[in-house]
Amino acid sequence: MPTLDDVYRKFGETSEAAQLLETQLGTMLIMNKCIEENIMENPNPEKASEIFKEINKYTLGRLIRKLSNNDDSISHLEELLSEALKIRNRLAHSFYLGHNLRRNSEDGRVIMLKDLQSVHDKLLEAYKAVMLLNGTDLDKMVAENVYMQLPTGHLPI
Repeated sequence: MPTLDDVYRKFGETSEAAQLLETQLGTMLIMNKCIEENIMENPNPEKASEIFKEINKYTLGRLIRKLSNNDDSISHLEELLSEALKIRNRLAHSFYLGHNLRRNSEDGRVIMLKDLQSVHDKLLEAYKAVMLLNGTDLDKMVAENVYMQLPTGHLPI
């Protein structure tokens, strides 16, 4: 039977999926703005830093809106991203409140874990779709064990 630690661990994994989606959308918006500002052809570290700092403050909802306005390539993902935003907001702002005292029983924790798995699956679906837009097929990488070759160190941001 699941423990409260199992629920907390799954909540963390699910939150990570939400952050991966948010980070990828932020990266896309940064690239779009750098291209728009012609920073690739005419490097401008100050402007690039300004763009990064501004976009780094954006919420998931704002990232989706900005990209939808500036990038036709995600228009076919609008429904998927809208759903991802909705479930991410529920996860971040009301997951434990909504489940209330379920955390205190085994049956309740089973319900919570099923909910978290569903949220995790939906967030990963959105993340994979966004990654695929940028040429990275995560399912293919898993099938080919490419993920085993990924870097494992820490990159300062």
